[in-house]
Amino acid sequence: MSGVRLTNVVKQFGESRVVDNLSFDVKDREFAVLVGSSGCGKTTALRMIAGLETATSGDIYIGDVRVNDMAPKDRDIAMVFQSYALYPHMNIRENMGFGLKIREMPTREIDARVQEAADILGLTDMLGRKPKELSGGQRQRVALGRAIVRKPKLFLFDEPLSNLDAKLRVAMRAEISKLHRRLEATIIYVTHDQVEAMTMADRMFIMSKGVLQQTGAPMDVYSRPVNRFVAGFVGSPAMNFIDARAVAVGDEIFIDAEAFRVRVPAAFHARLLPYVGRAVVFGVRPEDIFATGGSAQADDGHTLTVQAEVVETLGSEIFAYLRCGAHSIVARMEMPEVPLRVGETLQVGLKMNKTHVFDPQTSDAVV
Repeated sequence: MSGVRLTNVVKQFGESRVVDNLSFDVKDREFAVLVGSSGCGKTTALRMIAGLETATSGDIYIGDVRVNDMAPKDRDIAMVFQSYALYPHMNIRENMGFGLKIREMPTREIDARVQEAADILGLTDMLGRKPKELSGGQRQRVALGRAIVRKPKLFLFDEPLSNLDAKLRVAMRAEISKLHRRLEATIIYVTHDQVEAMTMADRMFIMSKGVLQQTGAPMDVYSRPVNRFVAGFVGSPAMNFIDARAVAVGDEIFIDAEAFRVRVPAAFHARLLPYVGRAVVFGVRPEDIFATGGSAQADDGHTLTVQAEVVETLGSEIFAYLRCGAHSIVARMEMPEVPLRVGETLQVGLKMNKTHVFDPQTSDAVV
């Protein structure tokens, strides 16, 4: 297996720059996920690594070899697309071995590799079937098997689970993660689904408008987003953002949003001092909001008086859409013993040590 390195890679289509000065390293045997909303340039970046698109400028390395001018077939990569792209007239054994056959590999070696991949993916009993006889999840496993038999330096996945239903996507996420551990493979995986990225990646590479925003382990990115885009993209439901001001009262600093005022932890003071008296964007994740049971007071520095507008019951938890003055807030809370009713007024607390503050001009994280 091999790592991958991109250095100042640019891709332009006419006047449109879809990948802008992209630089990152993927380590050998790492599971790296390129994630971002549609149109952010992640698939174009993957296609440049594969050789299906030519970089306008910059360098792409697989291992220690610069591959910019190397044909896709010579890069020793295997790619799994969003579409299964199986040959309907061939059975599963023939589909999985076809790439090796056109490379004129000996039949015995092809059969051995196909059987090994089928054993790994649980396809042994299906090798004689045609693609139309398989479910969507089984077809996706065949597409994975076709990549595995190549035994490449690098696996590239382009949104391979997009065509599956929600339950099957969860199952296939686990299958691909287990496959990565078993093969000890280097994988670059593209998705727009931040849940896939959070659950599968060793490291996430978050893109927006062709620019790499942040790189890191999933929980590092979740806990310490570098800007408002990353904070809003990672996490479900998305982080709440509230326009406010930072104000000082004696030795304390507060976030003042007119409808509420909350005390900032002392650990945040040094970074927030330059913003005292200025506008800021206050961020709090839905899971960091909790019902206080009505015992707390609204002015104690970490609680809000809110009114429930919509309540979504999800079994073990609820999503509560709350109103606090002019602000709409989403809370993700444990199922209360007494059902929360629409229109009900309640007190909610904030886990202030897990809140965030952003500069409204640059969108960069302050704390």
